Amino acid sequence: MKTVKLALVDDDETFVFLTTKAIEQTNLVDLIKVFRNGLQMLDFLKQNMSKPELLPEIILLDLSMPVMDGWQFLEEYIKIKPKTGKTITIYICSSSISPDDVTRAKAISAVSDYIIKPITKEKLVEIIKTL
Repeated sequence: MKTVKLALVDDDETFVFLTTKAIEQTNLVDLIKVFRNGLQMLDFLKQNMSKPELLPEIILLDLSMPVMDGWQFLEEYIKIKPKTGKTITIYICSSSISPDDVTRAKAISAVSDYIIKPITKEKLVEIIKTL
């Protein structure tokens, strides 16, 4: 199985640390890039649109972050998505269990699924294998 590039967009250091360790244990991801907010992720995508080989196949996106939250990121991502030249699968990883957040997320075509934190190694393997 080919390995993938994954972007983790979250400002929670503990979640980032634990999730990075779980991702590494899958042996299916050859690059993990961490972004502390949606603006950092958006800037990276814009800067590398002409280099799809640098873009992640998967984005794990938190909703609640400073500077630019997950909702704001998704609004901007939808505008640039056609120019990225690559299929990027976005999963929301949030501690919010609000049915409104889940419904809102699933109504956005760019979002593949809504995962309530924490994310398990088994769920990560499932996500990667669906690519």
